[in-house]
Amino acid sequence: MRKDLLAYLALAAVCIIWGTTYLAIRIGVMDFPAFLFSGIRQISAGILLTGVMLTIGKVKFPSYKELFIQATGGFFMITMGNGLVGYGEVSVSSGLAAIICSTMPIWVILINLKANQDERPTLAVVAGIMLGLCGILLIFKEHLQEFSNPAYSVGIALIFLANLGWAGGSFWIKRKNQHSNAFLNAGLQMFFGGIFMLPASVAFDDYSNLVWTSEVVYSMLYLILMGSVVAYACYSYAIKKLPMTIVSMYAYINPLVAVVLGWLVLDEVLNWRIGLAMLITIAGIYLVNRGYQLKNLWKTRFSK
Repeated sequence: MRKDLLAYLALAAVCIIWGTTYLAIRIGVMDFPAFLFSGIRQISAGILLTGVMLTIGKVKFPSYKELFIQATGGFFMITMGNGLVGYGEVSVSSGLAAIICSTMPIWVILINLKANQDERPTLAVVAGIMLGLCGILLIFKEHLQEFSNPAYSVGIALIFLANLGWAGGSFWIKRKNQHSNAFLNAGLQMFFGGIFMLPASVAFDDYSNLVWTSEVVYSMLYLILMGSVVAYACYSYAIKKLPMTIVSMYAYINPLVAVVLGWLVLDEVLNWRIGLAMLITIAGIYLVNRGYQLKNLWKTRFSK
């Protein structure tokens, strides 16, 4: 645990910051074309972080092979993972989006079962993920009926696809980026992912909805600096150092942060049911982390 302290701190930053971005994305895409909004956000963040790493960070410019690796990761994680969530939230509530995004750890488990023997989940890990998911469903209980709304079907499908892209992209960058700088990689992934969004913007965005309101500007600035530069860089570092399933727990913590912020800032409801659901979710997260600790302990003992 101690040797991974910095990685856990990076993951904590991801959990807190991304817990605030559901609302910021929703505000941004209400008055601005969704793919263009996400594209500008990610290209700006990518240029900023890459520029800092190449100058102040004194990191060498990557080879063509490394650029291809980051461009591929950027397509799956940023273009699909981020862009489709933004586009889906045009028609889907942020609560429903939070429920769908909380399925990300399940995708990670399925990938690990097939492709990553080192991180094959134990029974405790699987139980923890299912327990955490039950907590999330209980928190957003009133949004479950929205799954049957035909008007939401496209948005729901897009956000599910976004989760699959994010999980696959996370597996890709974890496998390919073990010997390169996580922060430069994050900058390049955001840049390429944002570039790939521009053709999608031309194909699907309605530019008659393009209005630079103060809400759009402030939400975009927040998402560029905090949601992308800081949080995505932290995510890239955490995924490099920690098991994918543990990192994927951010998908359970983000909604908890969003609920607490809504209660503190917007006077939203925080009742006993939500409090119990949060405890259930936290218990699931603990079980996942404990499951990996025990697995590593047994592995150490039997390797001696």
